[in-house]
Amino acid sequence: MSKKRIWKIVLPGIIIIKIIVIIGLLNAAFKEPEVKIIKEAAIYKGMILPDSLTFAGERVPLENFDIRESLERELLVNSYFHSQTIRFIKLAPRYFSIIEPILKEKGIPDDFKYLAVAESNLDPKAVSPASAVGMWQFLKVTAREYGLEVASEVDERYHLEKSTYAACDYLKSAYDKFGSWALVSAAYNAGRTFTVRQITRQKTNNYFDMLLGEETARYVFRILALKMVLENPEDYGFDIPNDQKYPIIPTQDIEIKGPVNDFADFAQEHGTNYKILKMFNPWLRENYLTNNTGKTYVIKIPVHGARNGSIDTIQE
Repeated sequence: MSKKRIWKIVLPGIIIIKIIVIIGLLNAAFKEPEVKIIKEAAIYKGMILPDSLTFAGERVPLENFDIRESLERELLVNSYFHSQTIRFIKLAPRYFSIIEPILKEKGIPDDFKYLAVAESNLDPKAVSPASAVGMWQFLKVTAREYGLEVASEVDERYHLEKSTYAACDYLKSAYDKFGSWALVSAAYNAGRTFTVRQITRQKTNNYFDMLLGEETARYVFRILALKMVLENPEDYGFDIPNDQKYPIIPTQDIEIKGPVNDFADFAQEHGTNYKILKMFNPWLRENYLTNNTGKTYVIKIPVHGARNGSIDTIQE
């Protein structure tokens, strides 16, 4: 076979191979680089419990296995319920700044601010299935017993300052009866009558030695877990800088001693809007106030510029 004939046969193949190689090189040049995503496996750990712990100045018997396991259960729940616990950390400065001075004034241990967290998840508008209301979750009868106004237009269970004072009076009365802050907390959850019945039945007045229904049995441990996480969030994996916590909004007080026909108009007259007025005064249950008795009410309004940051808010 002549060389000329061989080249006629081989040359088209060589050309095809070159074309394939060139196309391959072009595809490689324009192909997006492959990104390898290395996923780090999440590591979940048990809780390292402290050697000692107190609640409201009373020692928690951590040497007992049942106490340690009960505490660890609540620590696990609150440490791994990330979204809720982060929100608690962010909200705490705003509401604790109001609650703490009142507890101190009334002689109630500071640890009871964590009871408010356990009760309402730091929501001053919280309403339970049993119709307990507000940050301290007062039932209507108990609220009135401790001096709160509960009516169609005004419900002071939603009033953070007034309901905190009422809660302090309740807690002090319960302590006079039980002589133990842990039992006071149990009674706050289950009721004083139930607590007295269980003390008599079980022949002990030590909360940590009592057999109680699940909710009440877990209640003090939940408060303790909240205390531990909120006091030292970094120890439980939460890194929330102060500038990410919700600021304390400065307010001004406006006294009213008569009726208000329309709180939307009232809000605009005072440089805010209906939404913000109700946010800071959730105890106002209607868009008007009859106030036939001429009672004095104090309405809180954010100072001018506090909402949009044109003045400094307080960050703790």
